[in-house]
Parts: sequence; structure tokens; C-alpha cells
Amino acid sequence: MTTPPRKVLVVAAHPDDEILGCGATIASHIEHGDQVSVLIMAEGATSRLSKRNRTEVKDELSELHLAAQAANEILGVTRLQLLDFPDNRMDSVDLLDVIKVIEAEINEWQPNILYTHHAGDVNIDHRVIHDAVIAATRPQPSNNLHTLLFFEIASSTEWRPTASAQQFSPNWFVNITNYWQKKQIALEAYKSEMRPYPHPRSIEALESLAKWRGSSVGYAYAEAFMLGRNIIS
Repeated sequence: MTTPPRKVLVVAAHPDDEILGCGATIASHIEHGDQVSVLIMAEGATSRLSKRNRTEVKDELSELHLAAQAANEILGVTRLQLLDFPDNRMDSVDLLDVIKVIEAEINEWQPNILYTHHAGDVNIDHRVIHDAVIAATRPQPSNNLHTLLFFEIASSTEWRPTASAQQFSPNWFVNITNYWQKKQIALEAYKSEMRPYPHPRSIEALESLAKWRGSSVGYAYAEAFMLGRNIIS
């Protein structure tokens, strides 16, 4: 039986999180005829240096936005939105303001499936986005959203000690054996965000993670998620 096309929404904190967390799964959705919208909430650069002039910040943001557009075009994403919430300071924003933006996107896009961050990540922006998505996806009558999934982000999810917060314990896996190469090419578009091995945000480490997640469920490569909610009707 052929699955009818679905609408997918990815809500990520920073440019590159969408590819790190579920880039190959996005590619799989698109190949199977689904439409994917990516909403990136924070601008992803201004926290990196303590003293910079406006030109430096503007140039870096422009480069990062171009990288995001290139990476998502590689995957075939239907639409990409880049917002400008403050990088690594989203806890300084009223949570309701974040929720309203996500709610507006859900109301407009009407997704069937939504991917976002895990609750236990080190990065504060990831945790704020997670909480905002949970609020924005409260089950409502006639809601099209049936599946809510949380992805892992290398150099954030695994850096949170298990005694400190909820552990990422995946219970939903996507076979990405045919899509790993496309994810790698999309990651290479984000070359300014990648790091040399053995940093976890290196191509080598990310491939090792994909292989480990794959071998955990009997495939060459996989992306792993935690299921937040799945409604079968």
C-alpha cells in the first residue's frame, strides 16, 4: 500500500540543527513525495564572540543563511524560514512569544509530522524550542498533527550528563542507508559549523553515529528519535 503524501514540519533552534538532527530523514520524506517545511528559530551566530562589530555579525549571519539555503535545497525542502531570535539566549525571550510563532506555522502549514529538539540537550535554545513545541502541539480537535518526534544533536544531546536531565533513549528509528550521502553533502554546505574529528560535529563522528544507530536496529545507517506522541486514526 502506498502511503499518501504527508506534510512535515521541522522546528530547529539554529541553522544546521535541522540537518544534524534529521537531515537524512528529511531526504527520505521528500523522495517519498512528502512536503517538508523547515522553521529555524534563532539566528545562530551572535553569541560566539564577546566583542564584534555590526559588520562582522551581519556578514556571518549572511553566510550562515546562505549555507542554510544551500543545505536545504540539496535535500529538496519545500520551504525554509530563518527567524532572528537571539542565539543561545532564547531563555531571555518570553516563552509565549516563541510558542505563538510555532503555533502560527502549524496553523499555516498543517503538518502531519513534526520533528524538534530533545528536552535534555545542553544548549538552552534547544530546550526552549522543545518546551515551546510541546505547548504549541497540545492535542486539539481536528488537528492534523499525528506524530511528534524529538531528534538528537551531536555536541549537545550527548554532552548532557545522564544524571543531570532526561536521557536521550531512542525508540523510533529511520533507515537512512540510501540517504546518508545526501545528508553528508548538506552538512558540507554548513562547512563553517563543522569541526575536525574527533569533535562530535565532524563528518567522521556523525557517520559513526549514523552507523551505530543503524546497527542498533539492523541497518547500515539510521537516524534515531524519541517519540513524543503518535496518534493512529
